[in-house]
Amino acid sequence: MRAAATVALVAATVLFVYPLVWLLSASLKPRGDVFDNRLLPRELTFENYLTVWQEAPLALWLLNTLVVTALAAVTVTFSSAMVAWGFARYRFRGRGALFTLVLATMMLPGAVTMIPTYLIWNALGLVGTNVPLWAGNLFASAFYVFLLRQFFLGLPREPFEAARIDGAGDWQQFWRIGLPLCRPAVVLVLLLETQAAWTDLMRPLIYLQDTATFTVPRGLKALVDRFGPGGESQWEIVVTASVITTLPMILLFFLGQRYFVQGISTTGSKG
Repeated sequence: MRAAATVALVAATVLFVYPLVWLLSASLKPRGDVFDNRLLPRELTFENYLTVWQEAPLALWLLNTLVVTALAAVTVTFSSAMVAWGFARYRFRGRGALFTLVLATMMLPGAVTMIPTYLIWNALGLVGTNVPLWAGNLFASAFYVFLLRQFFLGLPREPFEAARIDGAGDWQQFWRIGLPLCRPAVVLVLLLETQAAWTDLMRPLIYLQDTATFTVPRGLKALVDRFGPGGESQWEIVVTASVITTLPMILLFFLGQRYFVQGISTTGSKG
């Protein structure tokens, strides 16, 4: 039984890792060999990694993405934690119904709110800037509110009661006790939103027109349009840029995998 499970896990690992290995291999091949499906290039070249910086403002796109991702992750984590704290620690009339309403917003398809949201940002004169890519996170995320609320509900009340006796207000209890005790969940939300913001393509496609404001996903789309089908057919540029922009997320996973496992495995036992 254990041998069968091991074989199944190895097969699944190969299945998931193969696309990344193929992409890395293709980035090290000359133009004519990109799609030869060999994992070991017949002719190894690093020229693509020099050419891609000349063909596209990749450094600027990476910087834009880094700024947007940092702002999106920090704002949604902080705002969601505050809302979750309110639902977990305060008793008020209609709390259950209001929380249900918040969760119900997760059922709304993104296409439903896409046009109204665009009209709001357009009325504010912010279309064409990176602000719409992160500023909406100031109003929390229903999924993250649910996740963090579960952690807050599982915290013992004694530290908060002791802090209140010592004169700590609600904000001090939230900032100095609640957030530190829920660090796995907070870090998990940061990691999830970092990955979501880094790979987001839809909003940059809607709001960004100037190359100087492009994020990495929007820039890759521009490279595909230029070097892909109907373009100059320089796929080695596209795959090399894809490798460069994927590496930060791989590094993020390895650095934060403990929080991924700890945060997700603990969520179901809270409350």
